[in-house]
Amino acid sequence: MGRTLAVALTGMHGHLVEVEADIGQTLPGFVLLGLPDQSLQESRDRIKAAARNSGLPLTRRHLTVNLVPAALHKRGPGFDLGIVMAAYAADRQVHGVHGPVFLAELGLDGRLRHAPGILPSVMAAVESGYPEVVVAEESADEASLVPGARVRGFRSLHEVIRAFGGEPEPPLASAVAGRTPASGGEDTATSVSLKGGHEPDLSEVSGQFEARFALEVAAAGGHHILLEGSPGAGKTMLAERLPGILPPLDDQTALEATAVRSLTGRPQDAARLIRSAPFQAPHHSASMAALVGGGSGIARPGAASLAHGGVLFLDEAPEFDRRVLDALRQPLESGAITLHRSSGAVRYPSRFQLVLAANPCPCGWGGGRGSKCRCTSLQRRRYTAKLSGPLLDRVDIQVTVPAVDAAALTSGAGGEDSATVLGRILPAVERQATRLSPFGLSRNAHIPAAVLRDGPLAIERRARAAADAALDRAELTARGHARVMRLAWTMADLRDAARPAAEDVDAALYLRRRGDGEKAA
Repeated sequence: MGRTLAVALTGMHGHLVEVEADIGQTLPGFVLLGLPDQSLQESRDRIKAAARNSGLPLTRRHLTVNLVPAALHKRGPGFDLGIVMAAYAADRQVHGVHGPVFLAELGLDGRLRHAPGILPSVMAAVESGYPEVVVAEESADEASLVPGARVRGFRSLHEVIRAFGGEPEPPLASAVAGRTPASGGEDTATSVSLKGGHEPDLSEVSGQFEARFALEVAAAGGHHILLEGSPGAGKTMLAERLPGILPPLDDQTALEATAVRSLTGRPQDAARLIRSAPFQAPHHSASMAALVGGGSGIARPGAASLAHGGVLFLDEAPEFDRRVLDALRQPLESGAITLHRSSGAVRYPSRFQLVLAANPCPCGWGGGRGSKCRCTSLQRRRYTAKLSGPLLDRVDIQVTVPAVDAAALTSGAGGEDSATVLGRILPAVERQATRLSPFGLSRNAHIPAAVLRDGPLAIERRARAAADAALDRAELTARGHARVMRLAWTMADLRDAARPAAEDVDAALYLRRRGDGEKAA
């Protein structure tokens, strides 16, 4: 009997799996038990070829492999290395294998390949008290991101066998000494060149001082924002520059964001900890599975989870399917997405800042005087109705982005750059973190409504009088009132005030009422 350890993933949650191998005296065969999926069933032929080409063939007697717990579904090729090492242990070819956790796929020539989900798998192993992990060489950087993990990376099964006391013959496949295509230099060089390119900067935005201020407030407090305006006004430019003024991710969020990318199966996506805010901008034809996650079997993460800790930008938001947009209502409130399937439920982190960009009407020219607009009133109503009231009620800031005039466009003098704006945002973020640490929070946008009403963060009645009056006139819902209070706290943090004043509440109301600027004009 031989035993090793591996990890089965359900979404981002890992379960430690014991791989048992038994060699019997019956007819030759290879049986795999424990609810393996099709890709795992195919591992039997992969393992036989890899073992033979690595210089130490598997036993010719009857080999039975059981994956415990048997009631847990096992998926993917990441069990290959654990299975073959358990088989060798049962045949007394290796020793000391019931301590490390083996996480790698095998090639037919014996090479160790990267398996999807290395980072959450190593996290689960360390949390279960097994910090030593054995992975493919190209997965070592990703596995080393987990604090406390002791990572051993190998290029081939031949090397692993020798490391655990085996004496294999020289490998038959010369490709064992090579590297897998996924870890070659070309992909890495491409990734570096793209990251080293031009970074969008706020100084490139001409005019739009009100929208720039709204973006700064959104970045400081973690608020969602809607930008509505005619085509070419700069909505997309503004949205693309939001990540540049967001604070770096904290350790926990960075680890979660990197773990989500680890599930994509590309080692270059999770080779280093993500510290800057990610940016996801799916096309308006994206399905619900692409946006929030889905697929057959265990649901995969979507763009909303890939944007965890950063920005989810939906350009031409009314062109998205309404059901797809409304599916975002749960993560906007809870910061996570739970996807249920017949085979089980998975939960992915999805704490992102939502940025919606929309035209005022289908033709786009209905803003301002609307003299060029050719849309009927029915077309306008149908267009705006695609953004449901419950979804918009969860968007803290709703501003109109007017068309840029010639003077602002041709003057050549842009506004403040991203570094200057970030210099004002970081102290505000630090003040929030200090004030909210007793509640286990860090940003104003996440303060519970109950704390804003009755707790120590409740704003004085005289200061919030304008918001209370708007609530009584049914201009705000109870949820909208709480979001105005959160915005007011962010306003106070930006001006380094101890508590919000009436002017902060007034400014928060102004930023929440889309189109007020045009009415005032």
